[in-house]
Formats: sequence, C-alpha cells, structure tokens
Amino acid sequence: MLSAVALAQAIRAGHLTPLDVAERCIEAIRAQEADVQAFAAFDPDALLVGARAPDLAQRPLAGLPVGIKDILDTTDFPTERGSPIYAGYRPATDAAIVRMTARAGGVIAGKTVTTEFAFMTPSRTKNPRRLTHSPGGSSSGSAAAVAAGMLPIALGTQTGGSVIRPASFCGVTGYKPSFKLLPVLGLKVFSWSLDTIGLFGAHVADVAFAAAAISGRKLVPDDDMQAPRFAVARTARADQASPDAHRALDEAIRAAGKAGASVTVIDLPAEVEAADLACADVQAFEAALAFADEWDRHRGELSEKLRTYLADAARVTPEAYDEARRASRRGRHALADVMAGFDAILTFSAPGEAPEGFANTGSPIFNRLWTLSGAPCINVTGLTGLTGLPIGIQLIGRFGRDREALSAARFLERAINAA
Repeated sequence: MLSAVALAQAIRAGHLTPLDVAERCIEAIRAQEADVQAFAAFDPDALLVGARAPDLAQRPLAGLPVGIKDILDTTDFPTERGSPIYAGYRPATDAAIVRMTARAGGVIAGKTVTTEFAFMTPSRTKNPRRLTHSPGGSSSGSAAAVAAGMLPIALGTQTGGSVIRPASFCGVTGYKPSFKLLPVLGLKVFSWSLDTIGLFGAHVADVAFAAAAISGRKLVPDDDMQAPRFAVARTARADQASPDAHRALDEAIRAAGKAGASVTVIDLPAEVEAADLACADVQAFEAALAFADEWDRHRGELSEKLRTYLADAARVTPEAYDEARRASRRGRHALADVMAGFDAILTFSAPGEAPEGFANTGSPIFNRLWTLSGAPCINVTGLTGLTGLPIGIQLIGRFGRDREALSAARFLERAINAA
C-alpha cells in the first residue's frame, strides 16, 4: 500500500514530485486493474495533466492522487452511481467534498466502483487480498484501490457499514467521521440521517492526514497521547461474529493492555441496543423517499434486490419512522453517557473475513448502530483470520471528538503491530 503521509513528506522534501506519484499510481493501476476492477472511470492522461499543476506541493494534500466513489458528483468524470439509469451521466457541478479535495491539492484520479446506489447488490470489484473473495461494499472500489496500492487515498460513503466493512475485508484503514463533519452536498442520498462521507488509506496516520487536509480541521493525532481508556462492546449480536473475529478482538484487547491502555468489557444499555433496531426503519423510510423518482420512472432498471427493498421500505409509516427517530435519539444520549468514562469503544468491524465468492457484500450488522450514533469510527488493521485474510477492529470515538478517536486508533494500531 501507499502511505499518503510518506508520499506527501517526500514531495515537500523534493525527493518526489506529484507527477512521480501519479506515474507510480498509473503503473499499479495498469498492472492490476484488469483483475481487481476498482475503477468505474479512469483517465491516466488527465491524471498526469493534473499532477503537473503548479504549487501542488505547497497545498495540504501535496498533489496526491485521490479516488472518488462513484456515488459522488464529478464534472470531469461520469457519475453513474452503479446503475444503468445514470449511464454516462455528467453532473453540472462537483460534489462539495470533491471541490474541497481539489482545493486542498488533491488530484482527482478517477471514479471508484460503487455498488448500485451504494446498496447491497455486489459490484464487479474483486478483493485484491484474494481475488476470489468479496471486497465488501458499498465502497468496494475505494477500499480495493487503496489495498492494491493503486491510490494512497480514496473517498467512500457509509449508510450502514460501507466504509468500515470493506476496509476490514481489504485490510486497509477506513475512517467514518462524525456525522456532518464532511459535507454530503453532491452525494446521491440514500438516507439523509445516516449518509456519511469517509476515507480509506493505508494507516491511521494517512486517513487523519487526508481528512485534516481536506476539511481544514485539526485531526492529526498527537504524538504524546496518554494510553487510552478502552471499553469493549461485543453487542447483543456477538453470536453472529465468527470465531476468528472473536479471536481477533481478543488479540486487540491483549495488545492494547500490554501497551498500557485500560480495557473494560461492558454491556451496552438497552437504549443503545434498541437504537440498532431503529436503524432499519430510519433507513428504509428515507430511502423510499430518496428514490421516489427512480421508483416511479425507472423501476425496471433497478436490481431485484433494491426493488424488493424499496417495496418493503414504502410500507414503513411516518409514525414508525418518527418512533424510530425517537429511539435513535434516546440511544445516542445513552451512548454519550457510556462514553463519558472512556476514550473509545472497541468492537467488531465485520462478522469475519471477507466472504468467498460474490453473492453478497457481507453484513453491516456490526456497523449500523455506530453509523446511526453519528460517532467517528475507524477500522484498525493488523490482524488476520484463519485463512490469512484481514480482520479489522472497529474503534468508536465520542461524537465530535474525531482527533481523539484517531489518536486512540493510532495507539491501537501500534499496539497490534508491536504485539
């Protein structure tokens, strides 16, 4: 994988140029894209032209190539959203996050594959760790491109588990910021209460660097952070995690304790667990409205999986939606009380290793609650399952305390690597 931090430092020191990095990425893409199929659109000539722009090295992203999930609007590339309905579609404006990335000195490398409208129908992308296995979804192309060393940074989105789960399956760092930290203008909405833009990189330092550069916020972890106070929450759904996922979490707990962190196993309050159940109605009710036009005008061009989901979603009443929102609010308040005594929560990123085959993208069962909470989430790498594929550890921070969450994630990453 390519380290965004190391590449930016080399560019600023004069050891590399943005053009050097662009050429390295193009070489990796040409070598692997036929197998991995991470890109929905890629123009090597445009990338080289962009990398020659003046003053890139002095900007926050130092001219690094960045992949954009094809659910985000771009004017220079088609925005097809993983659906034939939008084949060849060229928006009139970039998504806000795309403009922010360009202004920060990122060179837009292309569009990475998304599942259809960032839902559950598998895409064509393969897992570069093992090409016979799923890369996860819906940010499949973004995670795979970073895992394959094609790009140092890629943007994704998460409504259920679409950043954390593919990051776990592909063995990369995935960062879902606090809700609304990054603007979603120009995103094809699935659920406006849940949709969150996130980032993929090789390590915690890389996603922190990129998020700070794009947002202008102080997100890079402190070097002198004290050992964190971790809570471990396996949740009421722990029986759906594989034995090697449990082993990986146990290994992370031991590594954190050995490195000096305090680790306390907790049970989540009933109000927090109830919010997990509420997530389904919140997402469904909003999706039924978000896709009203596609449903009314282009129903036959939707996948069977999405058609079935939207038909069921239309049955969620406003009363059920409002009650789900109230349950969500109670759950967020209860979670804030739990977090008062800890710096972060550790739990599963996914039920286990990436599934073999491409029948599905894996389950978001260990992600949706934390997306609903709005809290920052990071997939921390370094552990593997029984067959050698990656298994990530999900770290959840306090809402709005993203820098502290990233600091705790870097501590855990270092602890796992040192164990």
